[in-house]
Amino acid sequence: MKAIVWTKYGPPDVLQLKEVEKPAAKDNEVLIKVHTASVNAYDWRFLRGEPFIARLFAWLIKPKNKILGADIAGRVEAVGRNIKQFQPGDEVFGCGRGGFAEYVCVREDRLTLKPANLSFEEAAAIPMAAVTALQALRDKGQIQPGQKVLINGAGGGVGTFSVQIAKSFGAEVTAVCSTRNLDMVRSIGADHAIDYTQEDFTKNGRRYDLILAVNGYHSIFDYRRALSPSGIYVVAGGSMAQMFQGLVLGPWISMFGGRKMSSMLAKINQKDLAFLIELHKSGKVKPVIDRRHPLSEVAEAIRYLEEGHARGKVVITVEHNNKT
Repeated sequence: MKAIVWTKYGPPDVLQLKEVEKPAAKDNEVLIKVHTASVNAYDWRFLRGEPFIARLFAWLIKPKNKILGADIAGRVEAVGRNIKQFQPGDEVFGCGRGGFAEYVCVREDRLTLKPANLSFEEAAAIPMAAVTALQALRDKGQIQPGQKVLINGAGGGVGTFSVQIAKSFGAEVTAVCSTRNLDMVRSIGADHAIDYTQEDFTKNGRRYDLILAVNGYHSIFDYRRALSPSGIYVVAGGSMAQMFQGLVLGPWISMFGGRKMSSMLAKINQKDLAFLIELHKSGKVKPVIDRRHPLSEVAEAIRYLEEGHARGKVVITVEHNNKT
């Protein structure tokens, strides 16, 4: 089968399209014939080995997992002997390791059935970005109806899902994004839109009950200034400095006063994927897809995402031939 392989950390140029052995499902895995995948910041950060501590989860000098990619949607090809929920032919989507390939093995608990009204492209766009947005707002942010919620980095993958999910919970949403994305974030439900090139939301005197940072950079102390007295700040992306401050300084700052500052990493699970399917069925959440690339152009897709200008999600389409 064809797959995007990497053997060393570095820029997208180190990625290669190669013929590799087709995987076989272990007892608790499902073998998926991939139709579409999607690109996340997770991919390019691990590709570059940034932060350096991330290499400890893979390999110190060379990556342990030779095939990049996480989000996938496709059809079940085969199942391990312990699999109870799926059978060959089922249309599914979820998150695994090695998604930029014609076939991938995924754990059963990280997959769910794809409803007929959800395209493969839309399904592949959901797992990591939408689950991150949901868990950040609902679990870490404790979002409530009527709250004033600000999404910094609202134009990207996690950001576009965050705007829609926050609206589904009944919040008043302010989206911070670039000039080119102002109309788009309004079209998906943002009540207010701030162009970060023209206005610094941390200095305009407004206060928010919940701030979710998914892109860009502001000092954690600037974010604290923009919170209401009992507000919550959650960082789920952006610059390494922004994420580091949320992880290290957030718990310390939270000890003083009513404001809570924290960081989070998403945990993909079937329950939350099912919750997102219901939001899609009700028309409250729809993936925003910016670009589509074939499997051979994964490097170009990651390069584009890394530049920080993607509008919503970038998806990868996978074509198959009779030899796979």
